[in-house]
Amino acid sequence: MTDAMYFESRPADGPAAEAMRRAASAMSVKFLLRHAFRLERKHVATHLVQQRALSGADAVNALRPFYFAVHPDFFGQHPREREVNENSLKRLNGYLDNLQKPGPRSVQPMKLTFYVRDTKDSSDVQPDLFTSVMNVLKSCSLPMEHMRGMKAGAETSGSPPEAGVPFYRPIKWDKSYYTFTGFRDPEEELQQARRVELTLSSWLRNNEPMATKKHGASLPRREELDRLKKELCHKFDLDDIRWQRSWGVAHRCCQLQSLSRLSQQNPEALIHLQGHTVVFADQSGMNASGHVMLGTMDVHHQWTKVFEQLSSYRSLQQQTDWLKERISLLLGGTQVIHVERLGPVRPIAEHYSTLSTFYRSLMSSPLRLHPRSLQGTTMLLENDRSNPSLHELGHFIIPTNCDPPKLLVFLQSHASEARQRTQRKIQLQVEEEAVMKLCLQNLSLRSLSKEPSISSSQMVQCCKRLVEQRYPLLQGLHICVSHFYSVMQDGDMCVPWDWKS
Repeated sequence: MTDAMYFESRPADGPAAEAMRRAASAMSVKFLLRHAFRLERKHVATHLVQQRALSGADAVNALRPFYFAVHPDFFGQHPREREVNENSLKRLNGYLDNLQKPGPRSVQPMKLTFYVRDTKDSSDVQPDLFTSVMNVLKSCSLPMEHMRGMKAGAETSGSPPEAGVPFYRPIKWDKSYYTFTGFRDPEEELQQARRVELTLSSWLRNNEPMATKKHGASLPRREELDRLKKELCHKFDLDDIRWQRSWGVAHRCCQLQSLSRLSQQNPEALIHLQGHTVVFADQSGMNASGHVMLGTMDVHHQWTKVFEQLSSYRSLQQQTDWLKERISLLLGGTQVIHVERLGPVRPIAEHYSTLSTFYRSLMSSPLRLHPRSLQGTTMLLENDRSNPSLHELGHFIIPTNCDPPKLLVFLQSHASEARQRTQRKIQLQVEEEAVMKLCLQNLSLRSLSKEPSISSSQMVQCCKRLVEQRYPLLQGLHICVSHFYSVMQDGDMCVPWDWKS
């Protein structure tokens, strides 16, 4: 800046003066650029230090109050909210895991829904680990002092602290604080919840009367649900009517009544549903399995638009089937499958895009495989994976962008193990079906089901133990095998698969 002031103070006439002015301007711009670049480097370095200061373990510790506030085990009396929290927690944990992976990544902001005891306006999750943790805590009105302490510790020692900003550090209150104030100690509550292990017999004694009362009150709604389902399936020749989530009987009745009203107001629209399976889901359209989805939050006009577009959906489904056949021919007879899982369903358009991308990749570098070398195996395509793997149930999990030569080596080296696991899965499914029938008969249950997250092996173990123990209080009940104890709003009783005797 001294040079710039020196040149500006010279006389402003003559060619020499004009040249000197241009030189002064150039030097001023260079100085400002150097100053701005140093500030930017300092800002970026500070930001990187802050990111590195928060490890995966720090993120877990920082989110412990949040996990306690939204954990599905504390929503046993609210099955819908419990399922939403369970699915959102899985997606949040996967999102945070992706942020910790080394190397370049493309992480987009994600909107998640959680039910908490006391919540305020939520904000979008930002694509960096520190900000994501801060937004999660802030959205649930949970303390963030410990996070500010991490941020303060990550700042460079050379930067002077701002005036009026206190020094933050993590606070761990003494037990006497909770005794004096009467506030609940979240750490103690969490430890007690983990320590308490209910036995099945004691839980049944305490909750069987309530379950029986709720079941009796739900009988008229159950009969109405069965009547509406049979009537709609018969009238429009539907294969089946299903639900994506474990909604209560009253909720399901409302959805069928809405569809029944639409059939009376516009019967021509539902003619296109002939031969289809209808699934009440979170969105309208067609899923990867070819089922017609009706969004539970959509109105009749949106449902009607889906019915009108069924011909386009069928065409897309035919193209999807063709791609599966071509991929099977290129990969020695292995079959591409789609597994319905918890969480958002995969629309048919997204499934087609995944298959098309994978097929183009195979065609760009054809593999030399015997036409039947991988017959009897199955594979699942996923967009968010980087390496192929073999699932415990016997199907391959293949990234859409997997390198064809690398894929060939993996498939050939794991084909034998895949067939063995598939065979074990089939045997387990047969055993599961047999032991469930035995359990229904011997215990006189009204119904016996399981949550999708319960494996066949876990279900077999649970049913065998139930048959051995023969609890008389189970007679006439609707039992759902889950991971926790709960009495549902319609009287169904959830019991953990590993219940204590």
